[in-house]
Order: sequence, then C-alpha cells, then structure tokens
Amino acid sequence: MKSLFTFITLIFFGNIQAQNNFPKADIIDTGYGDLTVQPIKHGSLVLTYNGKTIYVDPTGGKKAYTGIAKPDMILITDIHGDHFNMETIQELDAKNAVIIAPEVVANKLTYTYKQNSIALKNEQGVHRMGLFISAVPMYNLPETEDSRHTKGRGNGYTISIEDFNIYISGDTSAIQEMKMLYGIDLAFVCMNLPYTMDINEASEGVLAFQPKIMYPYHYRGKGMISDTKKFKELVDAENLEIEVRLRDWYMK
Repeated sequence: MKSLFTFITLIFFGNIQAQNNFPKADIIDTGYGDLTVQPIKHGSLVLTYNGKTIYVDPTGGKKAYTGIAKPDMILITDIHGDHFNMETIQELDAKNAVIIAPEVVANKLTYTYKQNSIALKNEQGVHRMGLFISAVPMYNLPETEDSRHTKGRGNGYTISIEDFNIYISGDTSAIQEMKMLYGIDLAFVCMNLPYTMDINEASEGVLAFQPKIMYPYHYRGKGMISDTKKFKELVDAENLEIEVRLRDWYMK
C-alpha cells in the first residue's frame, strides 16, 4: 500500500511540475509516512504529509501554486513582503486554513483569516493536525535596533512528526539558538546577503546543529544569488553525514 501511495504521489506532483515548471518534488520517508517537499520560490515551499498541505511563506499569487492542493495550514515567518503577502493568501482559497504566524503578522490578517490564526512568540508551540509546531528565534547579527530582522519579531519554525523534526530557518543569521538545535532530521536554511547570512556563516550554523538532510533556500534576491554549490562543498568537507540537497527555488 505504501509503494502504491508513493507512486500516486509521484504521478500527482509530476503533473504539477509539468503544469507550472516547478523543480522536482522530493519524497522523504519520516518513519510515519511520506513527506513531500515542493520548492516554490525564494523563501516559499510546500510540505505535504498525511493528506495535509502546509504552505510556508506563500507569495506570488495563486498562479505560483497552480495545481497544488489548497493549504490546510500556512506558516508565516515575518512581516516582509517576500514572506507575508495578504493578496496571495486571499487568492489561495485559504479561509479554512490554520495560519500560524508571529504576532506582528497575525495583527495584519483580515478578519476572515484572523479567526483561524494562531499568533506564536519565540519558544511557544501548538499542536495542530497531528503535528507540533514550535516558533524559534530568527534574527540578524549583530543585534541592532535598525536591523532588518530584530530578535522576537519573526519566527523560524520546527515541525515535529512524532520524533521526526523539521526546521525552517526564516530570515536569520547563524544565531546561537540555531546552533543549539538538536535532533533535526530535515532543515531549510537561508543564505542571502545582506538580509540573512553568507554561505560561510550558513555552513557554520549547519555544521553546529548537524541536520540529517538540509536544503539551502532563500538563497537569491535582487542582484544576488548565493553560491549553493560552494556551500555544499564547505559542509561536505567537514561532515559528509549531512546530506545537502541543492534544488532550484526559482524566480519567476
């Protein structure tokens, strides 16, 4: 039965990719069922597990998600427009989706969506849909009042499927809270100056918390694309047990 489900999932996501020129989706065995990872663009991705679809930082309008099931849950990391876009959420038929976001984002949701929203501060967590979602710090170093990402405003997230743990960094430096993460099976880590960190700092952070599988994401912005191949070389040189997967978080 599991192999049949995996086959159907591959066909389904293959059709989606053909429709919208998506990068290939990955299917990861969590030990409790398959998790599908679909890169979208920049800091956006879609996770599908146990028949539930989770959008992370959806932007780009409905067109960017052609063929993908409507969201059951939306995670938003920060207030900036490349992470929080109210127009996209409205276009996605997300009225029944659970929206988990920092307070600064939750306060800007329209009434229809605010009813199903959960505002989390750093270190707070919530159980939904058989998952435990915890908000973790994300911020720039050095800490300054005029920083693009100040401590406590935005959220990175961990998602736990039983003891299978996913980390989504959001926009951050290689902060101590990242380096102290433990038991991460799957990670999505940003790298894009001047908004987050360069590949050297990102590799330092990843080598500290040692996820089993990690994807560089949010690695391109206006005028800059981080050298993710060099990043992989830096990690591989120190720890080949960390599987660095390079995928195309493409720009449309």
